[in-house]
Amino acid sequence: MTAMLLFSCSTDKAVRKGDQFYAICEYVEAAKQYKKAYRKISTKEKAKRGVVAWKMAECYRKTNNAARAMGSYKNAIRYNYPDSLAHRHLGDALLMTGDYKNAAKSYEAFLAIAGEDRLASVGLETAKQSQEWKKNPTQYIVKRAVELNGLRSDFCPMYVGSDTTMIVTTSTRKEANGTDISGVTGQKCADMFLTKRDDKGKWQKTELIQGETNSGYEDGACAFTPDGKMMYFTRCTTDEQYPRFASIYRSPRKDASWGKPEPVKISSDTLSSYAHPAVSPDGDWLYFASDMAGGQGGFDIWRFYIGGNAAKSGILENLGTGINTEGNEMFPAFGPYGDLYFSSNGYLGMGGLDIFCAKQVSDSIYDISNMKAPVNSNADDFGITFAPNLYRGYFSSNRNDARGWDHIYSFYLPETVHMLGGWLYEKDGYELPEGVIHMIGNDGSKTAFGVMNDGSYSVRVNPGVEYVLLGTCKGHLNAMRELKTTDATGRVDYQLDFELASITRPVLIDNIFYEFDKATLTPESATSLNELVQLLENNPNVTIELGAHCDFRGRDAYNERLSQKRAESVVNYLIEHGIDAERLVAKGYGESKPKTVLKKLTEKYPFLKENDVLTEQFINALESEEQQEICHQLNRRTEFRVLRTTYKLYE
Repeated sequence: MTAMLLFSCSTDKAVRKGDQFYAICEYVEAAKQYKKAYRKISTKEKAKRGVVAWKMAECYRKTNNAARAMGSYKNAIRYNYPDSLAHRHLGDALLMTGDYKNAAKSYEAFLAIAGEDRLASVGLETAKQSQEWKKNPTQYIVKRAVELNGLRSDFCPMYVGSDTTMIVTTSTRKEANGTDISGVTGQKCADMFLTKRDDKGKWQKTELIQGETNSGYEDGACAFTPDGKMMYFTRCTTDEQYPRFASIYRSPRKDASWGKPEPVKISSDTLSSYAHPAVSPDGDWLYFASDMAGGQGGFDIWRFYIGGNAAKSGILENLGTGINTEGNEMFPAFGPYGDLYFSSNGYLGMGGLDIFCAKQVSDSIYDISNMKAPVNSNADDFGITFAPNLYRGYFSSNRNDARGWDHIYSFYLPETVHMLGGWLYEKDGYELPEGVIHMIGNDGSKTAFGVMNDGSYSVRVNPGVEYVLLGTCKGHLNAMRELKTTDATGRVDYQLDFELASITRPVLIDNIFYEFDKATLTPESATSLNELVQLLENNPNVTIELGAHCDFRGRDAYNERLSQKRAESVVNYLIEHGIDAERLVAKGYGESKPKTVLKKLTEKYPFLKENDVLTEQFINALESEEQQEICHQLNRRTEFRVLRTTYKLYE
């Protein structure tokens, strides 16, 4: 109304011409005319300047030129343009240029005038939150896809059904059909292009898609049925007298090309746009964006039944407030496991359009999450496509382009694989290929698996889970281990080894130390003794004998008394740590049972042979004092042997 009062009697041809272009959505041409008029208006005519600045700003906003929109909105506010929306739209433009501090001020100024407004409140929160998201990006890896981009705008990449060797993009590159420059975008009208991978996985030259789908109009933003045999795409026709409304067309595949397209009759409403098609994973529904009546405001996500059930034919549904807001929800797509992805400026984001994931909880309830940085940015991010069953693919963004032109980016989420591996073997011996490992997680998982012939094993585990594992093998005591996996992404490896004690022969307890010439245990012995406590707790039906041994030096009676006291010291330690005294027997052997060499020990001491007995005669016959001292150390040992495995088993 203000504009009509100011210019109804004006001879300003530029403004009138700009209005004509604006009415038919040719915003680039309209902006040129408004700019021409603005320069001619005296700075004293503040009201006129404010109106034209607003008109220019609206044109720049609609063509994604955030930098110019920001300057024009500032001029509109400077010259007291009366519509408070100038403050909110200025905040939007500032967000898209990454000026979060001043964006927050603009939203606050708007809210002070207008009171409650969801979009302004979301924008204000975005100005505060997005900086934190930038500092703490997700694990996604994002790169500009040089091989898919030309010298103009390239956007809305889409795999051809499940075939990831072909991708169709929408582009305004010079090879596009037609010679006219679009008054909407200032570029050539967009067409669809096809890029193929060669046998080595490298993208080849991008070429116009074959068939009848491209025209002299705007064609693009396509989608395919799961089998890749039908293409749906958006077409915007030209009319010099009326605004151009987007429509959805479909085209059947004919070998390597596409057949004559026909419009999809969704509604009798001819004054609304229908754009950005996406086909549901089951092929039954066509999802799209539209500003038709019955939505929540701006563009909404709708769906239209295209399946084979005649009873559902023609069903048209708005996805409702579970998805749609007062802002714009556009560019629907489906992720690797059927989740709905879309772009919106109506939720907490990072600026411009952000890509969101909607996981359906019930018929009308969705759990919606922002993909955050680096997938999203302060610019427009949209048109995502996923490779089947993978969190990788491509999307479009006009980030880092002062002209507002779109470009294609690749993304992938490094696969999170947590692997647990290790060995199961006999203590003081070799691998136990007959062994079985039982694993229970606090996520409810429960499994058992065998080991390889070399005693090794490898199993995938879940992130953020606590596991208890039990290594078992016939003729051996069980060994328990615990594992708590992290929440880290990517490849994470853990290792747990299972050392099983034999039931049929004595088992050496490593690193048991006593004070010199005494039976007092030193603090260094605690680790090994605590492991023995754990072993006995894991095998509650076992009773054992603790045997202490000395070398042959010293008097026999003295050695026997000392070894008995040392065995009793170990037993007392175990009792103090909760082991029933009835399960323990202390026996001091003195020097009466010299060690018998096992094969494993010969790997460490090559001068020894399997089944050698380290008697006084054997040791004295050794050539070097060093070898003799090694044998004395081996004889001075603390061992346990299993007496029975049925303690309180039948009670």
